[in-house]
Amino acid sequence: MKNTLSAEQRRAALKDVLSTSGAPISASALAARFSVSRQVIVGDIALLRASGADISATPRGYIINRDRLGVRHTVACVHCCEDTAKELNIMVDNGCTVVDVIVEHPIYGQISGRLDLSSRYDVSQFVDKLSTQDAPPLSSLTGGVHLHTLICPDEGAYIRVRSELAKENLLFTE
Repeated sequence: MKNTLSAEQRRAALKDVLSTSGAPISASALAARFSVSRQVIVGDIALLRASGADISATPRGYIINRDRLGVRHTVACVHCCEDTAKELNIMVDNGCTVVDVIVEHPIYGQISGRLDLSSRYDVSQFVDKLSTQDAPPLSSLTGGVHLHTLICPDEGAYIRVRSELAKENLLFTE
């Protein structure tokens, strides 16, 4: 299928696809959909962001940020890489979405990475990608200490997450 859209039409269609998607879409999938290269999609996303579109790159692809219902909290954690799945599953099992991971770097200051994990499947995909890529998690820059922004359905879910993380010695308390 040949691409018959102009660059502007493609970017408008790309924004529409992301706006209606309930899940992230990879650059490769978007490239196939629009019959262009992955690099063209990456460039289109950059131009859409520059024009004000609130698009995030997650480990599973691009997504347009939407207002989410729930209570927003930040939780401080510390653990080795092997405990990543355990930590994230505690959060999603209690109904929370793990929005991001944040570390405090001595040179660059705050560094964050978008996650958008809401289920065990999402966590599994993220952990699998960590294990197959030659890129350590951000928390490896800070001895395992990191923050997560969570969107929880209610205060009770957040309290349960903190309690379960503490039981597993994953909650940073110093």
